[in-house]
Amino acid sequence: MISNSITNGINGNANVPGDKSISHRSIIIPSISNGVSEISNILRSEDVLHTLNAFKAMGVKVEENNNKLIIFGKGLNSLKKPEGKIYLGNSGTSARLLTGLLSSQKFDTILTGDKSLSNRPMRRISDPLSKMNAKINSSNGKLPLKIEGSELTSTKIDLDIPSAQIKSGVLLASLNTKGETTIIENKITRDHTEIMLESFGAQIDVRKKNNNKLIKIIGKKELVSKNIDVPNDLSSSAFFIVSALINNNSKVVLKNINNNPTRNGLLIALEKMGAKIKLLNKRISNNENICDIEVLSSNLNGCELGPEIADLMIDEYPILAVAASFASTPSIFRGLKELRVKESDRLKLIMLNLQKCGVNCKTENDDLFIYPSKNYEINSNIIQTDFDHRIAMAFCIMATRIGPLRINDSESINTSFPNFKSELNKLGGSIIWKI
Repeated sequence: MISNSITNGINGNANVPGDKSISHRSIIIPSISNGVSEISNILRSEDVLHTLNAFKAMGVKVEENNNKLIIFGKGLNSLKKPEGKIYLGNSGTSARLLTGLLSSQKFDTILTGDKSLSNRPMRRISDPLSKMNAKINSSNGKLPLKIEGSELTSTKIDLDIPSAQIKSGVLLASLNTKGETTIIENKITRDHTEIMLESFGAQIDVRKKNNNKLIKIIGKKELVSKNIDVPNDLSSSAFFIVSALINNNSKVVLKNINNNPTRNGLLIALEKMGAKIKLLNKRISNNENICDIEVLSSNLNGCELGPEIADLMIDEYPILAVAASFASTPSIFRGLKELRVKESDRLKLIMLNLQKCGVNCKTENDDLFIYPSKNYEINSNIIQTDFDHRIAMAFCIMATRIGPLRINDSESINTSFPNFKSELNKLGGSIIWKI
């Protein structure tokens, strides 16, 4: 795929898909609830479809009606042993959440994935689950995972790694575990699972204690079905937000965007950089914060971000790095360790590809330093993505200023945003498919 430079700005109403994190959970939780749930605006990407197909394979009845998913849940113990292995493609969310859920079932399961997912660390979920006596066998801490369903033991778990996937996996395991499970979180992670479980009737208590987040959940309590309207994805919106900021004569409006305070770090960072962004029509839907976003072309300043902000926006650093490349002063982003264990080593690829685009940047340990310039000379127009969708989309946006860039392995974009190319082109972008 080739992304070209543009001259007339990025303008219009950007249509972004439903929130990826919430979409996964909008399949998982209704599938183990009692009753019928209607899910609107779900993200129909490869990652989410892998989650959906996993539950179909475990006997969950799902219908589609007027672009809604209708899920017929039959309770915590209603899942059936799949006929074969469950293939999850490149979806780390699916793998970690299902590992937790399936560890407390009455059957064994094998989870597999593609080459990228099979290289991602899974001990981060299997180790805390082992404290509940979960029986999970792996290949050197990676997929495939063989999960022996069994009765788990409730306990107290102190999460060492700030990850919503790990926390959610433990919460899902706890649902079918007798007694009270306590999770101690010392760093903020996105809280979509807690919000949704509470709305489905889970006996869950969330509070702060000594600068930590304390989550207590009572297992063996059946969940009750509920309809869900999935808000639009802030992480997907980020690409259009930055494209409008860095291109002259641009104005983009995004509607019905999830503005959950545990993952709005991008907006905080861009405000610090002087971005012209307005949050309009703020409201609450399904206990989630929702708003519309208006973005205008802006003269950005560089900024320094500490590791604490990374917990609120880890997925948005590739596109934030693009924004920082066109700022008036340098930027330093610290504490980006988690970027190394995403779909790719994102920290390495951000640096490598920015350098190909002529940007003076470097990494030191887990910190990223970007030194912007007035003009960039492309050293190589071949962007290496390692099949990482967020790297691919970020450098499509980079190309709108300096292009053309050839984005290798761009089919990875389908994992989160299948309509990205057409939507960007509608707003004034210039992306073409070319072999």
